[in-house]
Amino acid sequence: MSVRLHRAYRRSRYEAAGAVARIGGRSPAVDALLRRLGARAGGFVTAWNPASRRMPPGWNRRMLPRLRAAARRLPMAEGWGGDGPWREWHLLLGGDPRRVAVLARRFRQAAIVTVRRGAPARLVLLRPAP
Repeated sequence: MSVRLHRAYRRSRYEAAGAVARIGGRSPAVDALLRRLGARAGGFVTAWNPASRRMPPGWNRRMLPRLRAAARRLPMAEGWGGDGPWREWHLLLGGDPRRVAVLARRFRQAAIVTVRRGAPARLVLLRPAP
């Protein structure tokens, strides 16, 4: 991942159901949302713009419902993330961040943001699926 892209991930806000997380920071609002979802941990994941490459808006709009369907057994909250002009709709999925990473790889994502109650949000870079 390029330094520029890594920096963009770190500057971005990750929001779901009104709760905002920032990489490296703790968020009482995200902790409360995880509690409402019945989860101790989770991750922000999107199906938009695989491998951090801009895709047409129609393609992106079709992919989020597919991610939602793939994650249907996990508690979730919808939201958006980004910084400036780069904004993406995503889901905060409650549960083991490793499971969230599996879904993210399936949708060819470069990274996820993991959250755990009482801990700072973390950027987790993903290797492409084999």
